[in-house]
Amino acid sequence: MSTSPAGPPPPADGLVSAARRNLRELAHGLSHASHPSTPLLAGAPKPWQRMLPYVVVLALTATFIPVTINVLTTQYDVPGALAGALGVAQAAPLLMLAHRPLQAWWIIFPADIAGALVVLSRSPGPDALWPWTAPALIAYLFLLLALGLRETRRTVVGVWVVTAAAGAALHLVAPDRAADSALLLSILGAVVLVIGAAVRERGEATRRLAEQETISEAERAQRTLLEERTRIARELHDVVAHHMSVITVQADSAPYRISGLSEPAQEEFASIAAAARESLGEMRRLLSVLRSDGTEGDRAPQPGLDRLQQLVEATVRAGLPAELSLAAELGEVPPAVDLSAYRIVQEALANVVRHAPGARTQVSVRAAAGHLNVLVVNGPAPKPVAPLESAGTGHGLVGMRERVRLTGGTLDTGPLPDGGFRVAARMPLPPAVSPSAPPPSEDL
Repeated sequence: MSTSPAGPPPPADGLVSAARRNLRELAHGLSHASHPSTPLLAGAPKPWQRMLPYVVVLALTATFIPVTINVLTTQYDVPGALAGALGVAQAAPLLMLAHRPLQAWWIIFPADIAGALVVLSRSPGPDALWPWTAPALIAYLFLLLALGLRETRRTVVGVWVVTAAAGAALHLVAPDRAADSALLLSILGAVVLVIGAAVRERGEATRRLAEQETISEAERAQRTLLEERTRIARELHDVVAHHMSVITVQADSAPYRISGLSEPAQEEFASIAAAARESLGEMRRLLSVLRSDGTEGDRAPQPGLDRLQQLVEATVRAGLPAELSLAAELGEVPPAVDLSAYRIVQEALANVVRHAPGARTQVSVRAAAGHLNVLVVNGPAPKPVAPLESAGTGHGLVGMRERVRLTGGTLDTGPLPDGGFRVAARMPLPPAVSPSAPPPSEDL
């Protein structure tokens, strides 16, 4: 006997399984809160805002407990003890609305049904609502509002469906009574849940937007740092490449400049020249990676302290009263420190032009205690004018810090009491070696 391969399940089975899955998810949503037990407005900046939910729930509880007892005893002729128990059961859980609204619903909803069954056994007046009394209906709307503000869409829909179904079932139990409050609660409950869900979703969207802006700002800062490091690496390539080229030329020309070199010495110079050329090629390949965006490198020599006077003069012509104090004897300044000092002064002057146009500025470059000290101090703007840039990005300070860290120095920046700004960089210089002193030896 042959068997046919199993085909797709019939549509009815698929609908049944989907219905069961939705019911399981609905039951899970009604039995498990979707948020931790943190109160509403727990993250508010002011104390009175954080206390507001507690004040509200206290006021609701203090209002609805006596009102519910009074309505049950006067309009529905419920005995005092039973009315007191129902009033506490229906209104006391309102204290949980600030932090556990779903758990409050688990208590209030059965208490409201129990109250409806008690009222069913009494003889209410002609104007009495049924199955939900007026206090129970209004308190339930506050409960639905708290649920809408805290729970997911599936949970609030499940609460509304269960509430509407309970009202319809109670109406079927006593169809002769007007079930006006059941229909009223279904309509008003839907409106309240929609309002609460809309407010909650808007708050979540605002929170996600703020988180995204924070992430974007961090990414921008990281991108700025990487771009600045790349720019510094491009500039230092020119400095290092110059020295590597000098080494190559000196090693290649040594046999012609120095007579009487032995064969091993000539081979050693040739090996040095080959290694220098190979290192120079590796640096050029690295630079091609750093310039993968297609930009061309600057063919002009990198600037240094010898061009500070031109930089300050150009700044003065741009309308900024700046003065330069450059020590006559700075000693030997490494190329990286030389370039970094120039760029720090350049960026500091550019910041003054952008943020304090017209401010008097002092630039000082000194060598002391084995360090090169670069100081740029500006005063406040001479008159209250709008700066050329209303908000700084901090990119210039990022570049200064990277350059100073590259040389092993320190950077100090910050505002001054008079409204000005100070940039102070301290970068190490190589120790001075006496001409008569022997070169330092290295232990291998």
